[in-house]
Amino acid sequence: MKGNYKELQEKFGRHLKSLREGQSLSLRDLSSKCELDSSKISKIENGKTNLQLSSIIELARGLELDPKKLLDFTI
Repeated sequence: MKGNYKELQEKFGRHLKSLREGQSLSLRDLSSKCELDSSKISKIENGKTNLQLSSIIELARGLELDPKKLLDFTI
């Protein structure tokens, strides 16, 4: 079961990176728009950390998106 969570984290990370790059934002740019540092965002994008709801909300705020847009990816 743990492998499935890892795969989900990686897919979410790729989706997040795509949304960020689609807005031409660097990790630092996004970090300055939300309450997460760029190293944490990088770990999320690379599937290296477990995500909390508060992080999803902060990322959505930084990207100026509804949080459900961040969760709208194929599992």
